[in-house]
Amino acid sequence: MEQKRNFEIESMNEEVEQMTSLRQITAENAVFTKTDGGFISLDFDSGHWDRVNVIRLFPFTDPDKYISVRTAEERSREIGVIMDIRSLSKETAEMLEAQLTLHYFTPVIQKVIDIKDEYGYAYFHVLTDRGECRFIINMGGNAVVRLTDSRLLISDIDENRFEIPDVFALSVKEQRKLDLFL
Repeated sequence: MEQKRNFEIESMNEEVEQMTSLRQITAENAVFTKTDGGFISLDFDSGHWDRVNVIRLFPFTDPDKYISVRTAEERSREIGVIMDIRSLSKETAEMLEAQLTLHYFTPVIQKVIDIKDEYGYAYFHVLTDRGECRFIINMGGNAVVRLTDSRLLISDIDENRFEIPDVFALSVKEQRKLDLFL
């Protein structure tokens, strides 16, 4: 019984050490490849992953630095971190940037046409840099986040993100429609 307990503790300690260690991914120790399905595979540190996800650790303040490379399963685990995407080859950086663009697709709201508040939800009708759009947010959650005094990030009920880079660039009428969230 004691031996089994010691083994479990050792195993947990190894897992904790793996999870908390920072493994740097560089041009010298990793090879990224685009798969036939449009995903990215990785060869790194004597390991191979058929599919990986890339996540910005600081998406608003440092989008080109500290890119986490993770396994693709639902409970993903971090494989390593790219300290600066610009330190990789141009081809690799472009491949990873394409994946990041898909992951962080965030239309910019250029005009607020209408906002209706009903039963704890807000129904937005806006014009974005990608065209006219309608979406719904939950009024009870943190759907609207103020990134700076003038910059807003809005997440709808389907977890799509929309950005207003400068609330004060909108008309006074549009700003009044947003008053509920400011």
